Amino acid sequence: MQVNKLKMRETIVSYTFLAPILVFFTVFVLAPMIMGFVTSFFRYTQTEFTFIGLDNYIRLFNDEVFIKSLINTLIIVVGSVPIVVFFSLFVASQTYEKNVISRSFYRFVFFLPVVTGSVAVTVVWKWIYDPLSGILNFVLKSGGIIEQNISWLGDKQWALLAIMIILLTTSVGQPIILYIAAMGNIDNSLVEAARIDGANEFQVFWQIKWPSLLPTTLYITVITTINSFQIFALIQLLTSGGPNYSTSTLMYYLYEKAFKLTEFGYANTIGVFLAVLIAIISFAQFKFLGNDVEY
Repeated sequence: MQVNKLKMRETIVSYTFLAPILVFFTVFVLAPMIMGFVTSFFRYTQTEFTFIGLDNYIRLFNDEVFIKSLINTLIIVVGSVPIVVFFSLFVASQTYEKNVISRSFYRFVFFLPVVTGSVAVTVVWKWIYDPLSGILNFVLKSGGIIEQNISWLGDKQWALLAIMIILLTTSVGQPIILYIAAMGNIDNSLVEAARIDGANEFQVFWQIKWPSLLPTTLYITVITTINSFQIFALIQLLTSGGPNYSTSTLMYYLYEKAFKLTEFGYANTIGVFLAVLIAIISFAQFKFLGNDVEY
């Protein structure tokens, strides 16, 4: 009897400590998610709230701007995620071989853009891309690569690429830090034994180091993919989706529909579609990379 009372008391105390975060999660995370899904079946504006069933979802695939935003988002994801993973792995492997002071310096340099405010980073890149006084045009013209200034953010031929370059510079910091930490957990005795047995550096990496790095690679791939799908601040601050929606993404188009045109129901439909798309791709990544992961 005393044991049951003690368990009951421990349960009550546990839920008491959990209550604040559970209330916060329910009110600010779970409830908005449910409301967003429910209202995606309504024509929901400032003046109207009418149930329309699947009309918003049908409208998605007849919306040329949505299709264009989806394609732009997929281009960003497919173009940036592999580069972030492989570049971070390469830099981390080179940095890990340095001494402690050099390693700390490189980690600081690559992680600095991550902790720097997005507005500050955007201001710097806006100056770099400036068509009249930007340093990028100056360097390229001085090197004879281009003959006249390019409007990097105003030309639909270059705007999306310019956004992707900024995204890459702000996305590699955390993966590099994670890879360096993961390399510290590799069993050096196995590496030395493989080298004694005549294995070359590629064989050592592929057979010994890579399996140990798979959990970190899986995490980096999934998180980078999600962040790439949710790119918004750079678009809003630099191009506002232009020119002619050439840099519009799903997140920016959702924002435009919700807060500029007050089509809340349709915006929530875009949000539901984006959430499902991210879930499917993340599941595929777990299936593809997670089968060989050993924790």
